[in-house]
Amino acid sequence: MTTDDTSTLLRHCGAAALREWGRDCLLAMDVSETDAACVADSLVQTSLWGIDSHGIARLPHYLNRLAHGSILPRPDIRVVQSGPATAQVHGGQGLGIVVAHRANALAMDLARETGIAAVGVSDSSHCGAVGLYSRAAAEAGLIGLASTHSDSIAAPFGGYAPFLGTNPISVAVPRDNAAPVCLDMASTAIPWNRVMNARREGHELPPGVAFDVDGNEATDPQLARALRPLGGPQQGYKGYGLALMIELLCGPLNGNPFGPHISPMYEQLDVARRLGAFFIVIDPARFAGGPMLGAVVAQMAQELAAQPGQPRMPGDPEQSAQTQRLHDGIPIEPGLWREFTQWSERLHLQLPSVIDTA
Repeated sequence: MTTDDTSTLLRHCGAAALREWGRDCLLAMDVSETDAACVADSLVQTSLWGIDSHGIARLPHYLNRLAHGSILPRPDIRVVQSGPATAQVHGGQGLGIVVAHRANALAMDLARETGIAAVGVSDSSHCGAVGLYSRAAAEAGLIGLASTHSDSIAAPFGGYAPFLGTNPISVAVPRDNAAPVCLDMASTAIPWNRVMNARREGHELPPGVAFDVDGNEATDPQLARALRPLGGPQQGYKGYGLALMIELLCGPLNGNPFGPHISPMYEQLDVARRLGAFFIVIDPARFAGGPMLGAVVAQMAQELAAQPGQPRMPGDPEQSAQTQRLHDGIPIEPGLWREFTQWSERLHLQLPSVIDTA
């Protein structure tokens, strides 16, 4: 794309350049080298999967909260093992991605010892795409389940005022000779971060996903006040019920607040959010089909692909996006590039290099 107005230019950056820039930004905010790499690598990986609602676009928000003190760059993360297969990770107001990776890794270790493990997280912050964690388990030959919650941005079924969060869940299963099968989805029609991206870039929302303050359809992202639960006007009780159960597992079970009692993600930036997460990891070797599970999953994928329409397994579109974006670069929309520019100037860093796609 060629234009004289650089404010409307869609840029593409290589994954390596974005990782380096992300790490440098976090290091400049006094985040440790290990944690800076963890967060930057996770965000860029999410962007490679095409999940732009949770990828590198979220880094400016994390930097903003670090600057306001509601995320601590060097938190006191405490781990309490409460039983042979259970534990609690107290996040100490740290970067949610760092805390979640630590909790998920602990769940994986415990599951290898006991067959199944559950680890809860308290006093943390936004942990990015939960598929990061379920996939990590599946890539190690385990079955991973990950979930988290957020502040009130989703309407319960039958209402239109926000009460619960988008409350995503992810389940990943190993597959022989291919990436894991991975379901990673919000319990709402779309993630709220898609609304924020649309506001930043001036895009409209698709119909049927959001309410305005009076309960009317909102396609203007500036008017959106609550998301519809997954399932829409008739079947939204399914998404609502799923969101509520995830809320109970991630919030009250872990001693965290729920919905209306969580400080908003993009407001009150000096107030810690006290978010939770919940990880369950299963060792398939403990079950009858475990030794052949990966092979059977691969067979299922082949049989599905032979069906009319060539259906794909959950997670396969993300792998296709990764192949394309590794070649073409990760697209950075104009509004996001402006945020990159502002943070680069503030932290005295060079912007990430841009790939010439002309």
